Amino acid sequence: MPTIELSFITICLFCFVTFSLALHQVPAHDCQRECDDGPARRCYYHFHIEYYYTMSKACYDCPYKLEDCDRHHCIAADGVERGVVSINRQIPGPSIQVCQGDEIVVDVTNHLRGEGSALHWHGMHMKGSPYMDGVPLVTQCPISPASTFQYSFVAENSGTHYYHSHSGFQRADGAFGSLIVRQSRLKDPLSSLYDHDLPEHVILVSDWLSELGLAKFVAHAHGGKDDIPSSIIINGKGRVSKPKDQLELQEMMPLAVFNVEKGMRYRFRMISNGILDCPVTMSIDNHTLLIIASDGNPIQPVEVDSLVMTSGERFDFVLKADQVASSFWIRFRGNMDWNSKHIFQTAILRYENSPEVEPDGIVTYETTNRNGTVLNPINYAPGDERHLTVAELTALTAENETEWTREPDRKFFLAYDFNAVDNWLYHDPEHYPIFGVENRHRFFTPQINHISLRMPSSPPLSQLYSLPPDSFCNESTVTNCKEKHCACSYTLHVPLGSLVEVILIDEGATFDATHPFHLHGSSFRVVAMKRVGSQVSVNEIRALDENGLIQRNLIDAPIKDTVAVPDGGYTVIRFMATNPGYWLLHCHLEFHSEVGMGVIFKIGNDNHLPPVPDDFPTCGNWFPSKSSIVNENFDSTISKDTDVSSAFDINGPLIGENELLALALDASPFVHLNEDQDRKDKVPKVSSLALKASSCHFSLALYFIITYCLSNLCFRL
Repeated sequence: MPTIELSFITICLFCFVTFSLALHQVPAHDCQRECDDGPARRCYYHFHIEYYYTMSKACYDCPYKLEDCDRHHCIAADGVERGVVSINRQIPGPSIQVCQGDEIVVDVTNHLRGEGSALHWHGMHMKGSPYMDGVPLVTQCPISPASTFQYSFVAENSGTHYYHSHSGFQRADGAFGSLIVRQSRLKDPLSSLYDHDLPEHVILVSDWLSELGLAKFVAHAHGGKDDIPSSIIINGKGRVSKPKDQLELQEMMPLAVFNVEKGMRYRFRMISNGILDCPVTMSIDNHTLLIIASDGNPIQPVEVDSLVMTSGERFDFVLKADQVASSFWIRFRGNMDWNSKHIFQTAILRYENSPEVEPDGIVTYETTNRNGTVLNPINYAPGDERHLTVAELTALTAENETEWTREPDRKFFLAYDFNAVDNWLYHDPEHYPIFGVENRHRFFTPQINHISLRMPSSPPLSQLYSLPPDSFCNESTVTNCKEKHCACSYTLHVPLGSLVEVILIDEGATFDATHPFHLHGSSFRVVAMKRVGSQVSVNEIRALDENGLIQRNLIDAPIKDTVAVPDGGYTVIRFMATNPGYWLLHCHLEFHSEVGMGVIFKIGNDNHLPPVPDDFPTCGNWFPSKSSIVNENFDSTISKDTDVSSAFDINGPLIGENELLALALDASPFVHLNEDQDRKDKVPKVSSLALKASSCHFSLALYFIITYCLSNLCFRL
């Protein structure tokens, strides 16, 4: 065949492929941009939360054809088929990346069958908008199935954050995503330390189950099964935990890849969505990590070889690409409960112009343990030069105001452990009490001060007067909780403007565990941390405090919103109660928070709260009253002579063409995954005929191009 014919065919095929790919490309959101202190934007998103499936039909021949693993709506995860809870059929959900001061508006539509939902914006303080915090039955009603709730708030506090479902075990099943709030380089105090802060350099780590979280939990609580995850996924990708040379062909799933250019310095943002007691250690071969921020707050930079992350924590680090161009393993090692299963994962750091192959060497669980300095070690006390605790970090600059350094107005000792009580949810004291069954069937209840947090029937933030006066409790209202199970809406009232000190105590009597605690509505200073022994009592810690033996950093303590507590030890935090609302402090491990390992801080009085938004959803208990008894004389029949269509307007009003288009777009679960509100507001104004014409013109043009190419090809052949 002459050269001219081959060139002609090549051009035609290129045009066809280009047009085809253009139909499927989803552009970056308008708000994902270089921040320059220009006008703030209104950033609109539409999230559809639903049950879905890994390795579904959308994945075609994944992993035999690796490109199929990146198909639209294909959730590959670690290659194990299982049900999931996804947002827009993605895991993680769509990344929200905005500039400080932007308004974030997210319509969340619940497509779950018979299950409520709510999204929490982890790291956002929601000052002035507490109704947007996303905690069902504290700040809002759960979003009921087939309904939509709009979250709207200003991205005030910059840094690396994330969002996740705060309902049931949905976070464990995939309902989470990153939330990045950038500053301009002029305002960012860390900007001189890096050359690039790329949207794709977000590392979202999650432990992963081989089944739905609810199934795992009930098997653990009622069947004595383990509560250990099966694997780790990085940005939704990974493999089962076996060395590469032991993997079957169908287990060779694609790994997360992060690209860099030699000689550049890159800011990476790492987020832990841990769901169980399995902290993850991360290291990068031949590179060190310059840690520059934690939980969105800048710190004095520290260089380490590896980093441990517990659930809900975020760390930013700078990586200097100073090695010979190649690919390097990023290693993730599971700790604590994972030790028995040897769970690990890998990702790839790839230099520009290096071969697109995996790094040399077989990674095993044993080789994921890197020597050198580790930040945030598990169950260590300050003072070990090779194990740097977060309490030894320092804030980047000391704030001008030093109010947090004075004597606190309120001090709370919150001691927690797994307690041997007949919690009626898991042990019937008459038929199968906790000490009446074998060891593996004993469910020890995680509690704070021997109280389980039971959510109220209505959110107190918006429906306080729907709740009976005795809905709330604390240590002053309950008794004998060491002998019986105490469960109530555990609430601590703090006057607005108070300096609060909380001493978190892990008594460590039942299990060796690490509990990360997350505070909603505020950040805090980590002023002290220590491991006293394998176990400790609240009275011992009180005595240490009274005798001045707890050394506090009241100069430049680091600022965080999530922190782990050493087993058999304590962590002391301080925060200013300047944000009125009902704010949760809870263990961020899914199986612990869902059974009551938390407490609610009520900051300020009712008159300090912003007004409840108009038409805000309500929910709660209902019992019939005399006025609601059915009227037996009511005739609900319809005369045989009556036209049903006139009695009930089943057709509804006529809908114009523009309204029909808007309804069709709103009803489609996956039409506008990235549109902003301005575009959405304009949808009804667009003529459907114009859209049809535009679509027809494009289709006809593409049709004629292909027809012309094929006819010429046939003629020339």
